[in-house]
Amino acid sequence: MALNFEKLGGILPAIIQDSDTNEVLMLGFVNQESYDKTIAEGKVCFYSRTKERLWTKGEESGNFLNVVEITEDCDHDTLLIRVEPVGPVCHTGERTCFGEASGPGLSFLTKLQNLLKTRKKELPEGSYTSKLFKAGVNRIAKKLGEEAIELVIEAKDDDDSLFLNEAADLLFHMMILLVDRGYELEDVTRILEERH
Repeated sequence: MALNFEKLGGILPAIIQDSDTNEVLMLGFVNQESYDKTIAEGKVCFYSRTKERLWTKGEESGNFLNVVEITEDCDHDTLLIRVEPVGPVCHTGERTCFGEASGPGLSFLTKLQNLLKTRKKELPEGSYTSKLFKAGVNRIAKKLGEEAIELVIEAKDDDDSLFLNEAADLLFHMMILLVDRGYELEDVTRILEERH
């Protein structure tokens, strides 16, 4: 990478993103030395502008940011660092420096989708989803239909817990069908956005 450290006086902003969920976790700054250390050790090392020193995220808390991929923007003056976070990222104990309002529920769906893709590829023994993937699209579709009927039945009753559990079952099995057909939730949301 031919990074332009001179543009901002020797530092670059580094956007930290969860590699599983694509959620933005924090923003930090790197200089050449902290960038080189990040590359060498595989853990994100920042340059602290206030303390004027290097600091590896997690050096005190143990909540490291393990590097998955580093890309630069078109002007070579900003980094996107995709990571596997170990524990909460923010010093307040929150998962991100932007608080929980950034969508923890939706980020879980991305993690679940990635797990389903892995299960389809590896088909581990003893896994319910592996069993469905092995049975094929007809069995998956039949199971999805059963879950839809169960949700409709629970919608007519007053047991919110059963209703929500059936809704979760329906969504889960829909995700299995999408993965089996080679699609993702993003493909569905794209259509909803176009309709909107």
